[in-house]
Amino acid sequence: MIPGGGARAKLEHCFRTALAAVDAGAAVRRVLVRDGARLRLAGEALPDSTKLVVLAMGKAAAAMAAAVEAVAGDRIAAGLAVTKDGHGAPLARTRLRETAHPVPDARCERAAREALALVESARREDVLLVLLSGGASSLLACPAPGLLLEELADATRVLLLAGAEIEELNSVRKHLGALAGGRLAQRATCARIELLVVSDVPGDRLDVIGSGPLSPDPTRYQDALAAVERCGVRERLPARVLAHLGAGAEGRLPETPKPGDLALARVRVHLLANNGTARCAALEAARSVGARSFDLGAVLRGEAAEAGARLAGLARALLPGGTVCLVAGGETTVTVRGPGRGGRSQELALAAALGLDGDPRTTLLAAGTDGSDGPTAAAGAFADGATLARASRLGLDARSALARNDSGAYFEAEGGLFVTGPTRTNVMDLALLWIEG
Repeated sequence: MIPGGGARAKLEHCFRTALAAVDAGAAVRRVLVRDGARLRLAGEALPDSTKLVVLAMGKAAAAMAAAVEAVAGDRIAAGLAVTKDGHGAPLARTRLRETAHPVPDARCERAAREALALVESARREDVLLVLLSGGASSLLACPAPGLLLEELADATRVLLLAGAEIEELNSVRKHLGALAGGRLAQRATCARIELLVVSDVPGDRLDVIGSGPLSPDPTRYQDALAAVERCGVRERLPARVLAHLGAGAEGRLPETPKPGDLALARVRVHLLANNGTARCAALEAARSVGARSFDLGAVLRGEAAEAGARLAGLARALLPGGTVCLVAGGETTVTVRGPGRGGRSQELALAAALGLDGDPRTTLLAAGTDGSDGPTAAAGAFADGATLARASRLGLDARSALARNDSGAYFEAEGGLFVTGPTRTNVMDLALLWIEG
């Protein structure tokens, strides 16, 4: 990356610097260290006879498992890594499974049952080392007794299309799954569980990351039903899903384990990286190439189009005395109303392009830190004051594309797509605004 490049080059530099700061493998190696025969985890030496049973799950699973292999080597008794299609990496001591995201398929259920068998095979004296990152809710989806995977998948799809917030979506998934919401930890047979986490949710809530398979769940069946009502999808959910949630709300099904559950007291948590880590690195990178940089915080919430419009309005309102870079993080949603192709970062960028039209100062990059944005190969998109003019010359209309949720096709034609490929990490999304003085 050449610091003297244009605004897009500088934004890409900032984004890739942020990715390096949340590299999942490097984060593992900072807390798991080997000195000769001695293995230390977060500064604590493990007994020399202790073996590790490794379970990695999420979009960063392969990178995290590879880091554990590089450090622990023959101290690994058994291992399983479950990640998204295309996010794998070579592993020597750990079985690798690639499964579906964000809507689960049969591979996800098989992987979940394989993970359960691994957890139940650990000896009492072993340490169960769990490497958790975003995406695990789908990648290891195992329906609760009485439900089919297809019903769990249908419920997930309906809620996603309705623009459910991640907390709402996972409150439902925790009560439809057999391992989510702390239930996987209940099945573990060892005395000690170490949980290493790369967070992809607002507030780093452990019960929401991957639907909290090893964390107490503060939500109840009633909360899951309330989320269904807020999203307005009751009539579109499978009948047996509604019946299951209703039975739980009436006390006819056991609840997920709650805070204070003794089975979860043996879980020790280490938060390795989050969206704040990425934002801090992006801010420093912007300063290194000549901009004053400001952190807007984890403000990306709600509908992606509304967030894009707000960012564009903020950029227009600024009267900087010099070049400024604004950094925002978080995770928006998209209520799908049209047949188009895109993702939340591309939709945010398209809405921002409408607000930035004709503004010669501002360039925006919105992208997912996992390298994917919705069902597309792009991580996100660039937008600036000339985006609409370029697209108009191709016969494209931004408002029409936004109404059809067709931001992907729009930016593909216009030239604004931002592609990184799988990053093997995941700390939500970033939106970076470069405003020339």
